[in-house]
Amino acid sequence: MQNPRIQLVRTLLSQVSAIRSENAFAAEGVRLVEEGIHEHYPLQFILYSDQISSRGENLVAGLPPSVESYPVTSELFQKISGTDTSQGILAVFSLKTLSLPVQRDFLVIADGIRDPGNLGTLIRTAEAAGAQGILLSPGTTQAFAPKVVRSGMGAHFRLPILACSWQEITAHCQGLTIFCAEMSANMSYYNADFRQPLAIVIGSEAQGISAKVHQLATLPVSIPMPGRSESLNAAMAGVILVFEVVRQRNS
Repeated sequence: MQNPRIQLVRTLLSQVSAIRSENAFAAEGVRLVEEGIHEHYPLQFILYSDQISSRGENLVAGLPPSVESYPVTSELFQKISGTDTSQGILAVFSLKTLSLPVQRDFLVIADGIRDPGNLGTLIRTAEAAGAQGILLSPGTTQAFAPKVVRSGMGAHFRLPILACSWQEITAHCQGLTIFCAEMSANMSYYNADFRQPLAIVIGSEAQGISAKVHQLATLPVSIPMPGRSESLNAAMAGVILVFEVVRQRNS
């Protein structure tokens, strides 16, 4: 267990603060490793189990000689794995900041979302819908934490993800109309014009939209819910609003 690579993986999977201090994150599973390699994300090394799947074997066999890869026993891999049903392969990638385009017309802002699964799904949704980037407000969970990366299903390697101060968010959204999801809003998202250059703010299920969001001169929109549920979680609200942008712009 004194192997420095093993120790780094264990640290990245168990300590969220280590992601920033080590400037690296772990991605576990064949698909995520494939996605990172395909997108030329900076790869430090790969660990794989002696019980890796055939797809994983093919991936390892096809690695260029410059990529460091190390076999470990299935027992050891299971001990360091961040999942209950491991696929027997993980990679450590260096953090890389993807830049927002100069001309922006579609951003998503995650406002204080703490649940890793919700944030990962929102990142995946934003990338699938063609958003140009996702901005994380102060108080939002670490975007490259293991559960967020797993939920993102590879979107982390393609979508600019920026942890920002409110001043930075304001600067990035210059020239954009900013919509936020609020249950009490008078305007339904059906009636909002999402064809214009915009940013959409999704707040946490527990706290909703923060006071800072309203200082951005936002337009609140509601999602009609004729049923008896009080709210949707952040990920589901994000799916509805983000793909309404796609619908309106393609209709």
